[in-house]
Amino acid sequence: MSDNDVRMIVLSTDDLDASIKFYTETVGMTLKFRDGAHYAALDGGSVTLALATDVDHPIPGQVVVGIKTDDVDGSAKAVEESGGGIVKGPYDDAHERRAVVYDNKGNGLVFYSPLAR
Repeated sequence: MSDNDVRMIVLSTDDLDASIKFYTETVGMTLKFRDGAHYAALDGGSVTLALATDVDHPIPGQVVVGIKTDDVDGSAKAVEESGGGIVKGPYDDAHERRAVVYDNKGNGLVFYSPLAR
């Protein structure tokens, strides 16, 4: 399996504005960007805290860990062979190759790697 780097934690929200307000004003994080009313990324230092509605959340209702890897396919295969499962992928979206999986205890993970341009 490849080198993996935890880079993101995705939380579910049903009210993106309220969640952004909470994490910026109460917790003191900086908003990196938002995508409409369904996704926002906050600066968590070495980890991005993502807030997502059901529209963009890889596994709505769960906390999902985003892991940057150089081998999305191999990582997904290793998870499946070790008792986890594949929710979606591996597949290419507009910016990256990704696979949405769950580990052997049902925890959500997203493996991703930027697409070569």
